[in-house]
Amino acid sequence: MTDDGFSSHYVTASDGLRLHVREYGDRSFPLVPVVCLPGLTRTAADFHPLACAMAHDPVRPHRVLAVDYRGRGLSGYDPDPARYTIPIELGDLLTALDALAVGPAVMVGTSRGGLITMVLATMRPDAIAGAVLNDIGPVVETAGLMRIKSYVGRAAMPKDFCAGAAALKAQFGDQFPDLSDEDWLAFAHRSWRVENGALVPTYDQALARTLDTFDPTHPMPTLWDGFDALAAVPVMVIRGGMSDILSAATVAAMKARRQDLAVLEVPRQGHAPMLAEDDVIEKIAAFVARCNARTG
Repeated sequence: MTDDGFSSHYVTASDGLRLHVREYGDRSFPLVPVVCLPGLTRTAADFHPLACAMAHDPVRPHRVLAVDYRGRGLSGYDPDPARYTIPIELGDLLTALDALAVGPAVMVGTSRGGLITMVLATMRPDAIAGAVLNDIGPVVETAGLMRIKSYVGRAAMPKDFCAGAAALKAQFGDQFPDLSDEDWLAFAHRSWRVENGALVPTYDQALARTLDTFDPTHPMPTLWDGFDALAAVPVMVIRGGMSDILSAATVAAMKARRQDLAVLEVPRQGHAPMLAEDDVIEKIAAFVARCNARTG
């Protein structure tokens, strides 16, 4: 285990690519494990505050795993960018869960991670003990996708992390108006790493290819079947109050379809809420406790 409170594991995907997973806590913990799945260009590091809180809870500690998809974080980059797809990343996830002996788990999926969770529910529902969908639902807003398409694969190459923090604030400050300078600096450390004395993004820039075919005149297909496939387990949806990916109307439609849906709106955050605030972590922990009570 590192000084940061987690262990790194490496798993080999079916095509030989090396995949990285962070593990917090201990696999002997009796409570249901928690598996964290990041957004399109994000990494396992995004979940560090939540994972530490869940794994080191003095009363109800959980084993927590946070995944780096292929092409992100410490996982290998795919030589064929066409393979950065949800079906392949789902296959990688299942490989990692099997290799690390993870039984049914509460999935915490941010954006793309929530899409993967809903697809997983249609294919292997027994792997899911509960689901937290962070700023994602069955309907993805076109305006938000167009915004994401405008910057994926065009990451800045700042001279240092302070410059990186300034670049992030300039780009995303309207979505996260309350972040402090320390928050932006921490965000920069999650967005770049040092290689050969220079900062490089923590994701493969070729990920932009995943959005090449997106046409704003043809909305992304909905995933209501995936949402409905979660009917047997507790579900929580978190929405950023300023999100342009998950609309309030979609949350209302989800709630109408599922009366027991837990809903949390994080004010003055956009896409996607960072899940780092104490009150947000407490609400997620309470939801996971509900999942535990259900599984016995």
